[in-house]
Amino acid sequence: MQRQQQVKIPTKRNRKRRVLSALARVSLFTVLGATSVAAKAVTVKVTDEEGQPVNEAVVWFESSQLTKQSAITKLDYKMGQRDRAFTPHILVVPKGAQVSFPNYDSILHHVYSFSAAQPFEFKLYRDNPQALTFANTGVVELGCNIHDWMLGYILVVDSTHFAITNDKGVADVSLSKPVAQDVTIHVWHEGFADLDQPESIKMTTLKTNQTLTYQLNQSLFKPKEDFSDEFDDYE
Repeated sequence: MQRQQQVKIPTKRNRKRRVLSALARVSLFTVLGATSVAAKAVTVKVTDEEGQPVNEAVVWFESSQLTKQSAITKLDYKMGQRDRAFTPHILVVPKGAQVSFPNYDSILHHVYSFSAAQPFEFKLYRDNPQALTFANTGVVELGCNIHDWMLGYILVVDSTHFAITNDKGVADVSLSKPVAQDVTIHVWHEGFADLDQPESIKMTTLKTNQTLTYQLNQSLFKPKEDFSDEFDDYE
């Protein structure tokens, strides 16, 4: 899912970062030590190229040793519409999860996605929420045919070990076991140039009660501006 009509001019510093070897990039991913978080959890801090915290980055782990938890897949996931905006703005779910689309507004929303992972179209009413099972992994970009400024994302991952960073760039990811071998960490952000390509690094060992720092290897696009119209109130 390539962004269109956007130009990114990297700085000299950014260009130098682009030529880092795979080994050098792995060195950006460091174990800082034990933390006080609850057992069976890993804390991941995501930073940008300048070392600043990144909000709303999705982090997830994949490994044959990390058992997928059916209880996570069966949770009640919701992508609502409130005040003519998607809430939450970003929703991450495991493959096979069902997501409902409640309309909390008193007006009609016409929600759709053209994303290859899950194309669909819903005309939503407040008292008649729709639901959909997401069977394929990938990014599902959401829009509304009535309110063009509305933008949201559902990220479907092949894992039940995921979290989204807060405004301090921190995410606590629960694990199904205290130690896992041959783990891949994936990081995704809506500011990536190619939304279908998360950043990924393989790790030999992952232990709970650790804090990991992941520095992105690309600059981020600015969030889309809000072009809402206060008089746009279709019933």
